[in-house]
Amino acid sequence: MLIIGIIAVSAASILIRNAQTETPSLAIAAYRLAIASLVVVPVALWRNQNELHRLRAREWILMIIAGVFLALHFATWVTSLEYTSVTSSVVLVTTSPLWVAVASWIFLREKLTRPIIFGLIVAVVGGFIIGLGDTTQGSSSAPLLGDSLALLGAFMVTGYWLIGRRIRSSQSLTPYVAIVYGTAAVVLLMMVGAAHQSLAGYDPVVYLWLVLLALVPQLIGHSSFNWALARLPAVSVAVATLGEPIGASILAYFLLGEAPTMLTMLGAVLVLTGIALTLRAQPNAEPARNQLAS
Repeated sequence: MLIIGIIAVSAASILIRNAQTETPSLAIAAYRLAIASLVVVPVALWRNQNELHRLRAREWILMIIAGVFLALHFATWVTSLEYTSVTSSVVLVTTSPLWVAVASWIFLREKLTRPIIFGLIVAVVGGFIIGLGDTTQGSSSAPLLGDSLALLGAFMVTGYWLIGRRIRSSQSLTPYVAIVYGTAAVVLLMMVGAAHQSLAGYDPVVYLWLVLLALVPQLIGHSSFNWALARLPAVSVAVATLGEPIGASILAYFLLGEAPTMLTMLGAVLVLTGIALTLRAQPNAEPARNQLAS
């Protein structure tokens, strides 16, 4: 499932770039979560009514907070693609394993063994090497601003991963993503309204990109990661997302003309090695107690 998730999310930056030709970034993020919510919320209401009724106030609060983190993640990361290259943006936003590892150790008491730390370091070093080999083709009008927004997106997604790890150990996938995606959609729509951005009047092909963005990177990609959170520590899932820069760089080369350098290819090898080392060193996580709709 993690492999499927990595492949799916790798297409996100390309779809976003295509939509950004005439659509504001906040509107793109809002459409992504709103469309995904329209798909998953009815399913949760139909299949998981009893489970939703059993949710405690604390669980609702945590999932709503996770949704806010997810909304802020997409608001900052999608906007970053306006100003910097696909590779730089994706590499920086996938530095979340650094922050997840530290926060998991502090808040979730998940042990960081030496092999896990080594794999984490290898993967992150590979990610930064990809960034060093990045070209400045495309929409690199303000790289420092774009890179800063992508890094802020990494901080925001850290909270999302950590809460997901805590809740998914006892909560089924469908109701969890329905609440989190729905919350994120509402927050992003409010941000669009506050920014006085339009949600209508775009070229029909733009709506195709937005639908694909919701169905593939969000529903398939992010939901695969949330599925994994019930079975693996948050840091392992976060490290697996480091495969995204590889897929995104390949797609950017063929579809956007952003050619990878030798440094990019070297970084890709290190990222894959780091992912393999970390997942191999990870002890088996306890399975979720409730596997309904997982």
